[in-house]
Amino acid sequence: MTIITRKPTRLSMAAMLLLTLTACQSSPEQASTDKVSSALTGLAPADIIAQASETDWRTVEPDQILKITLPGGPVYVELNPELAPGHVSNIKALAREGFYQGLSIYRFVEGFVAQGGDQSDEKRPVNGKKTIPGEFYLETAKPLEITGLNLVDGYAPRSGFLHGFAVAQNDEGTRTWQTHCPGAFAMARQNDADSGGTEFYFTLSAQRYLDLNTTVFGRVLAGMEHVQRLHRQPQGRLPFNPILAVEVLADIEKADKQRFRVFNTESHAFRALIAARKNRPEAWFLHQANHTDVCAVNVPVQAFIDG
Repeated sequence: MTIITRKPTRLSMAAMLLLTLTACQSSPEQASTDKVSSALTGLAPADIIAQASETDWRTVEPDQILKITLPGGPVYVELNPELAPGHVSNIKALAREGFYQGLSIYRFVEGFVAQGGDQSDEKRPVNGKKTIPGEFYLETAKPLEITGLNLVDGYAPRSGFLHGFAVAQNDEGTRTWQTHCPGAFAMARQNDADSGGTEFYFTLSAQRYLDLNTTVFGRVLAGMEHVQRLHRQPQGRLPFNPILAVEVLADIEKADKQRFRVFNTESHAFRALIAARKNRPEAWFLHQANHTDVCAVNVPVQAFIDG
């Protein structure tokens, strides 16, 4: 792919200094990547995405995508087994046994969350589990490297991105958790920390104060508009926001050929995207904040049909 270079627009002195230091520290093996990164510096976010190379994208495996069909259409969720393997495994088991058939998105709080599952709390899974231990964070012996924002977060000492997901960490980088950004997919619970297992929810807007209080184990790739269009209140005798199906995409890949590519958050292009979000270079912007947060940097997604 040809990279079209442009003269950097309104680039901050701090960004210029960072580029200079990076260039001085680069090894020969990094040289070509650095040239691409420099070519993207100063571009608007849309241009960075458009000019990103094939290696700046990764295809999401169908086995890690949950398809939740609502009355308005399907919602595709990329699951996060790296940070919450127990929850990912359990919801796949629940989906495969048809646990969510006949259930609904029974709670919709405007601007907060949409929650679904078994409101009666009476249905019992066959293969999946009704409750599983909470996975509020992943603890590692060594610091887990993320694409950090290097900015004051307020909710955590560190924040950034790990393999396509918005995350935060402790000071040492040995505890990592997915954040409640818009479109996060998480597990509701009662007072007991380990009481979640079947009642999932989508965040309708950033809800960072929930971080470390519930298990976040995925994010919406497409179809959030179908969540936003759910009824707020029951409509007469009609079923209230019924869940038509919950399926693992790999199990229905012959019938549903929808696939997704996600921007590689470990790439130089994504770092350029973060910089563009901090200081928008387009002529329209009269003020540059030199700041962003982990929920304001959307990880780009491309949908395509397989075959």
